[in-house]
Amino acid sequence: MDKRLTLSQNDKMIGGVCGGIGEYFKVDPTVIRILFILLCFVFIGSPIPIYIIFWIIIPSKKHTKTSTKRHTEGFYDFSEFDDKK
Repeated sequence: MDKRLTLSQNDKMIGGVCGGIGEYFKVDPTVIRILFILLCFVFIGSPIPIYIIFWIIIPSKKHTKTSTKRHTEGFYDFSEFDDKK
C-alpha cells in the first residue's frame, strides 16, 4: 500500500491540508493546526500563501465506489433472492 499525502476528507476545517498532514505523519491534526497558527504569528502571515499552495497541489483522496445493488436505471437487483443457485 502506497503512503500518499492527500487532503483529509474526514478531518478538515478549511481545505483539509492540516488534517491530511496529520494523517500522513500519524499526528493529531490539532497539533498541526496549532503549529501553523504559531508560524503565522512568528512569520507575520507568510505561511498563509503556503497553505493555499498546499491546498492546490495536494491531491484529494480518490473515493472508491461502493458496490450497490442497483442497476444504472435505478431499479433494484433481486437476483440474490432467486432460488436457482
